[in-house]
Amino acid sequence: MSEITASDIILPTGGPNRRTVLAGTVALAVATSLRAVPAGAAAPAVEASHDFDFLVGTWRVSHRQLKRRLAGETEWISFDGSSTLRKILGGLGNIDENEVRKPDVTYIGVTLRLYDPAKRSWSIYWMDSRSPSGDIGIALVGSFENGIGTFFSDETFEGKPIKVRYIWNATNPDRPHWQQAFSPDAGKTWEVNWVCEFTRAA
Repeated sequence: MSEITASDIILPTGGPNRRTVLAGTVALAVATSLRAVPAGAAAPAVEASHDFDFLVGTWRVSHRQLKRRLAGETEWISFDGSSTLRKILGGLGNIDENEVRKPDVTYIGVTLRLYDPAKRSWSIYWMDSRSPSGDIGIALVGSFENGIGTFFSDETFEGKPIKVRYIWNATNPDRPHWQQAFSPDAGKTWEVNWVCEFTRAA
């Protein structure tokens, strides 16, 4: 899935834990690696596969999230979290684990990013601690230009079709910035509903 419902997920008692989430994600990544790089072949050296190198490591994350989405809301909530990212697939992908600590709930999320050298684009998938199943949902697809990464997907929110957009601003790699926005009108207008500011921890 994208992050449409992740903010509403409660980490269930006795339910899937971090290892369960990561085990399923890594298994998927390995399978993808076997398809992308045949046996005996070296992964292609593609400069754009380094787009997310700025995010490798551990970060403190300051979140601001719109209280309600596509509802004319103006109230924001603030909370903290953490994120740790490492490369996979010989540099053609990466995976991060995120702890999101909202005022009333805490949940774990995992992002899987895969780079397509032929298309020179990234596909971004989101999974969460509530339902780490084999269905990893719809990818947001896009690329970077001049330190700005823009990614889009077509999804459904509250039964209606929307477009989802992620923007990564890595022009200052020591203080990267991420935002999520929804569009109910095929991209004519956008409502930013989630903003993250990253500060390196390790």
